[in-house]
Amino acid sequence: MAATYQRAVHWFRRDLRLTDNTGLQAALAQSQEIIPCYLLSGWSGSHRWTGAKRQKFLCDCLASLAANLEHLGSRLIFRRGSQVDELLALVEETGAEAIFLNSDVDPFGQSVEAELMRRSPVPVHICDDAFLHRPDEILKDDGTPYRVYTPFSKRWLQREKRRPAERPKAIRTPSGIGSLPVPELSHWGLAEEDHWDLLPGGEREGRLRMREALGTRIPDYDDHRDLPAVTGTSRLSQDLRWGTISIRELYQRASSCHSAQYLKELAWREFYFSILHHFPEVLAEEFNPDWRGLPWEEPGETFEAWKSGKTGFPIVDAGIRELLATGFMHNRVRMIVAMFLTKDLHLDWRLGEQFFAQHLLDGEIASNNGGWQWSAGTGADAAPYFRIQNPWSQTKRFDPQGEYIKRWVPELVGVDPKRFQVPPENDRPIAKGYPLPIVDHGEERNRTLEIFKTHKAARSGH
Repeated sequence: MAATYQRAVHWFRRDLRLTDNTGLQAALAQSQEIIPCYLLSGWSGSHRWTGAKRQKFLCDCLASLAANLEHLGSRLIFRRGSQVDELLALVEETGAEAIFLNSDVDPFGQSVEAELMRRSPVPVHICDDAFLHRPDEILKDDGTPYRVYTPFSKRWLQREKRRPAERPKAIRTPSGIGSLPVPELSHWGLAEEDHWDLLPGGEREGRLRMREALGTRIPDYDDHRDLPAVTGTSRLSQDLRWGTISIRELYQRASSCHSAQYLKELAWREFYFSILHHFPEVLAEEFNPDWRGLPWEEPGETFEAWKSGKTGFPIVDAGIRELLATGFMHNRVRMIVAMFLTKDLHLDWRLGEQFFAQHLLDGEIASNNGGWQWSAGTGADAAPYFRIQNPWSQTKRFDPQGEYIKRWVPELVGVDPKRFQVPPENDRPIAKGYPLPIVDHGEERNRTLEIFKTHKAARSGH
C-alpha cells in the first residue's frame, strides 16, 4: 500500500518513547519519511506549573529519545519558541505534507491543538495515546459525565482495552535539518541541586521500572500500597506522565498480576482526566460549587513551615522532605500532607497544588488537582467535608515503627516511634532541634468543621 505522504512531522509531547506510540505509528504507516521533533518552551526561571526537578527528568527523557531515534537511523529535531509558530516553520522549511501528534489531556495543551488545527496549511492528525479511554468516552447512560469515582470505575473496568503495538524497526528522516542541541537544565536558567536524589528519566529506565514493578510490587500492591516505609507502589507515575511507558502495555501486563486495586488506581488517573475534560474550571475554582468562596487563611509562617518540612508533625515533615529531595511523595502521605495544609492550617488548596506541581517529577495536572480538591473536601468525592485525617493516628496506622519518618527526618532517628503517634506532652519537643507542632490538631479539626458548616449555612440562606 502506497504511503499517503512523502514526508510528515511527528511532534513528540508527553509521549517520549518509541514503543506503542500511537501518533508515531500513524505517521509511519502513512508517510515515507518522518521528521521527529520536540518543541522546547521559551520560559526561563520560575514557573507556576513546573520546576527544576521535573525539567531535569524531562532532559533525561529527551536525551534517551534522541539516542533511541539515532539507533533507528533517525534524528530528534529540537526547536524553541511558540509551539505552533515553530511547528509550522518546520513544516514550511522541510516541505512536510502532514503533522502527526498525540493529544494532550489538559486545557493548555488542547488550546495549542485547536490553534494548530486552525492555522496549519497541511493535514493535522491528532491521535489518542495517553489514556486507555478518551475523557469523553466513559459516560452515564444519559450521556452526562460521572462526578463520582466508583460508578465511573465500574464502567471503565468493564470496557475492552486496546492492545499495545510493537516498537518500530526503522525510521527514515531526511538529513540537513537544523536543530538545537539536546537540552540541559541551563536551557531554562535552572541548576541541579546537591541534595536531589531523582529517578533517571527515559524509555529504557521507565521500562526497567515497569518490569520491576510488575515482578515485585504490583502483585503485592493491595497489601503494601498504604505503607510509606515500603516500596509498595508502582513508582511509575512519572513514566506515565511523560509517556516513557505505554498505558496500554502497563494495563495489559498488570492485568495478570491479580491486583484489582492497582487497576482501580489506573482508573483513578482516567477519572481525573475526565473531570478536567468536562469541568476545566476546576483548575481555578472548587469542583463542588457549594464550597466556592471558603474563607481561607492568608499564607504566612505556617505555610513556610509546611513548605520546608518543619511543622512539628513528623509524618507531614517526612513527606515534604521526601518531595524536596526526590520529586516524589508516597500517595498515602500526599493525602495526609494535603489535608494538613487545608484542614489544620486552613490554607487554600491551590497553594499546595502549585507547590506540588513545582516539585513532583510526574506533575500530572489532572491528578494533582483532583487529589488536592479531594483532600480539601471541595472535589469529586462522595464523602462529605468532615473527612479529616489525624496525622498522629495516621502515623500509628501506616508507619507504626517510624521507619519512613526516620528516613526523611534525621533529627528523629533515635526517638521511640510511639512518640510520633501522639502530640508531645508538656510543650517539650519530640527531639532536640525538632520544632513543636505549629498547631493543635484537635482544635483545628473543630475549627474546620465550623468553617464548613458556617459557609454552607450562609450559602443556603439559613
